[in-house]
Amino acid sequence: MLNENIRLARKSKGLSQEELAVKLNVVRQTISKWEKGLSVPDADLLISLSEALETPVSALLGETAAEPKPDVLKAISEKLEVINLQLARKKTLRRKIFHWSFIAVCVLSAGAFAALFILNSPYLGWDYGDPETAVIGVGFHALEWLFVRAAPIAMLGAAAGAFLTRDKR
Repeated sequence: MLNENIRLARKSKGLSQEELAVKLNVVRQTISKWEKGLSVPDADLLISLSEALETPVSALLGETAAEPKPDVLKAISEKLEVINLQLARKKTLRRKIFHWSFIAVCVLSAGAFAALFILNSPYLGWDYGDPETAVIGVGFHALEWLFVRAAPIAMLGAAAGAFLTRDKR
């Protein structure tokens, strides 16, 4: 059991018998004899061996060292694939949300322009001598003035955004 645990621990660290022998200041044949079960290391060498292999002495003496399973790599790659698919779905959803938001801005801007055109700004005929209608009329006029200047820029930006976020399939 010790011989197999030494061999498995050495291989898991990617060391050759020669490299391990150099770390322990012994000859390669000593490592070979340990791994073949022809001899065993003394207590001091066993401690040095566990340090060189970064493996507890108890694992070398009794616990069976398990060989790395090839399925571990497959499981990790499957998990990464699932995560990539989730990220791709989120990206697609985010793009669709932006796309439809841009289209909504275009439609709302066009609707507001149409409403202003159809209503022909009725508050312009208000009597601004009355303080209440004067304040409301000036507020509407300021909003209309701001909208007429900002909306075309917003509409062009939204149209460009809708074009850039379209589904290219």
